[in-house]
Amino acid sequence: MKITLTTALLVILMAFGSSSKAQSKADKILGYYLTFDDETGAEKSQVQIYKDPNGKYYGKIVWLKEPNKDGKPKVDDKNPDVKLQKRAIMGLEMLKGFKYNESDNEWNDGSIYNPASGKTYNCYINFESATKVKIRGFIGASWMGLGKTAYWTKEATLRK
Repeated sequence: MKITLTTALLVILMAFGSSSKAQSKADKILGYYLTFDDETGAEKSQVQIYKDPNGKYYGKIVWLKEPNKDGKPKVDDKNPDVKLQKRAIMGLEMLKGFKYNESDNEWNDGSIYNPASGKTYNCYINFESATKVKIRGFIGASWMGLGKTAYWTKEATLRK
């Protein structure tokens, strides 16, 4: 009985240990990311990636290089839903519903919204280096090649 109890405790401890290791890998994505203009390469915005209570990962715009247009805060005027066209770009949730896939070492099954076009795409995210993520938005399946890739740089803090 004593050996069985010890063995059971070891199995439980090993399960919790591997679970927390996978969790810390998954949470590596949390933080602030600087985005860049596709055409000029200039800094464009900062996105905060966070985890909600259901364990999925989301991202919202928390800083804009140019937050105003014609003296007023930029709004989501390209959105196909007329009801959403007056919402502010600042604070806009643009990454939704990502899950960490440990075998692929990526965050997938999510979507990315592009306020510049008003379109939403399937998406996955993975790290290229310790401070650079690859964001791949696509139509259909990722292997079809119908999409666009962007690279964001991880930053230590929120920009002011």
